[in-house]
Amino acid sequence: MIDIDERSITRAVLKAQAGTGNARLKEVMDSLVRHLHDFAREVQLTEAEWSLGIDFLTRVGKITDDKRQEFILLSDVLGLSTLVTAQSHRRPAGCTEATVFGPFFVSGAPEIENGGDIANGACGEPCFVRGSVRGLGGEPIAGASIDVWQSDDEGCYDVQRADLDHAQGRGRLRSLADGSYHFRSIVAVPYSIPHDGPVGQLLQHTGRHPWRPAHLHFMIQAPGYETLITHVFRSGGEYLESDAVFGVRSTLIADWPRHEAGVAADGTPMATPYHSLTYDFVLNPVAPR
Repeated sequence: MIDIDERSITRAVLKAQAGTGNARLKEVMDSLVRHLHDFAREVQLTEAEWSLGIDFLTRVGKITDDKRQEFILLSDVLGLSTLVTAQSHRRPAGCTEATVFGPFFVSGAPEIENGGDIANGACGEPCFVRGSVRGLGGEPIAGASIDVWQSDDEGCYDVQRADLDHAQGRGRLRSLADGSYHFRSIVAVPYSIPHDGPVGQLLQHTGRHPWRPAHLHFMIQAPGYETLITHVFRSGGEYLESDAVFGVRSTLIADWPRHEAGVAADGTPMATPYHSLTYDFVLNPVAPR
């Protein structure tokens, strides 16, 4: 096709990729081309703006490595991660809601026994976490794999600390026979997402802050149930209404009461004040085929 103009270019690209063998790939690529071209026409995108956009994405790629995923961060702050999560994990009422994965999950977290300490030296006030994992029908789920990860009291995840040679603030445990779980950690605090790169510059230019409310990350897996990726947020904290990555759900907000020195719920003597969190997870059964 020759003599292409600003209108006929869309038809030309769609025609060029008409032979795409994978039907789903064709559906996605055709829609992407149509929306991308319509966007450029709607805003009358200039060559200078196009060049800035290419440079921005190039910088996002260059700063991304095995410890920092700037593309996920970009998806998060644009709300795309939450949109994809919401439409991919529609669950019946009563199931724990899913939310964004975030860029700081690390596979192969240390295995701990129930009652173990995932903080592993991370700074922060002690916190005891407990709850249960059940199915939608109320049945206890034994042996569910529970990955948990969080930042320390300074708002950093272990992978953000270049001088750290072991995991902190993360671990994996399994629910007990009655579906219960419990572990020790540190109390969650608000923290800012990494904003020293291109995504941070985007937030600054659009008048937004980089802060996230205090939370713990969870990923729970069990045979016969859908995998749950979610957070539990600390009630009464800052940024619940303005989470930089749009991850908060009211059903995921819980109390984290502070206790004076004494004996914790699991029988641990505490010489200093500590916090506690109780949260029960409900998993959605996998639909029979």
